[in-house]
Amino acid sequence: MKAVLAVGFLGVCVLVAVVYQAFQQEFNIRTLKSQIASTTEQVKSKEDEIVKAKLKIQQVNDELMPLNKQRDELVKKKNELQKAKGDSEKALGTCQTQKVLNPHIVNYMVLDDPSHRQFETDSGKKKTDATAALEKIKADQVAEEQKIQEELQNLQKQILERDVKICEFVDEGKEEGRKLCESKKAAQ
Repeated sequence: MKAVLAVGFLGVCVLVAVVYQAFQQEFNIRTLKSQIASTTEQVKSKEDEIVKAKLKIQQVNDELMPLNKQRDELVKKKNELQKAKGDSEKALGTCQTQKVLNPHIVNYMVLDDPSHRQFETDSGKKKTDATAALEKIKADQVAEEQKIQEELQNLQKQILERDVKICEFVDEGKEEGRKLCESKKAAQ
């Protein structure tokens, strides 16, 4: 009889232990399910933020496309102006060389005129006209170069501002985002 009681008691103890284990596992499963649900919600919200950031970046890139083209055109125009300046200086050098080689053509005095006025020849007039035109071209080139420089600086400023705005959406928890934004913030 004692053996039957001992076996019965032992069976009840095992049954209690199994029930306790089942409750504990059920509690762990419910906790894990709630954690999975909250993590899934967080992932979805982060994905939505990433999609919004990508759309914003695409929008900014679309806005910058015409500015980049305009910058390229201005750089091309600047190079053309510098080339024209070099050609003008070369032409001026040629004119000055002609003047040195042919000094008798430049000016002469009319002796039979009682007032002895000085007249310029056609080549002298051409020289003054060419010099005036060259000076005007140089002034125009300088003004155009300054204008181009200002526009380039404005474009660079706009690009930097765009990059800073992009950095507002970048996840700084990641190394790539942090490196990108640190260089932009330092440049600002």
